[in-house]
Amino acid sequence: MAKCKKIRKRFDEINVIPFIDIMLVLLVMVLTTATFVNQGIIPIELPSAKAASKEDLKKEVTVYVNDKGELFIEKEKVDLKTLELRLSKLPKEQVVVLRSDKESRFQDFVSVMDILKRLNHEQLYIVTKEN
Repeated sequence: MAKCKKIRKRFDEINVIPFIDIMLVLLVMVLTTATFVNQGIIPIELPSAKAASKEDLKKEVTVYVNDKGELFIEKEKVDLKTLELRLSKLPKEQVVVLRSDKESRFQDFVSVMDILKRLNHEQLYIVTKEN
């Protein structure tokens, strides 16, 4: 009885076709997203007007409450009535940042929040320190 020996073929080649397929798919995805980012701007020419005024919004208005209960708006000391008057002159879209000392009374914080609520300010940020 003759024994059949299997002759093993040497494996000295790597099949790179699946790798190329994956790379082509990734290339297509990158190219399509890159064209969306590039075409995001629509060129338009704005009309002109003689009575146009540029609305000058500050980036943000900061209200401070220190540990003694003193209120500041943009580093100028104010009382509650003056704070309400100054905030009422701001547009409703204006960003207001509240920085309250951790040792300040909670009532001072609530008073400022109450003023902002009455004036319908919705863009409010409260700054805290990360632990």
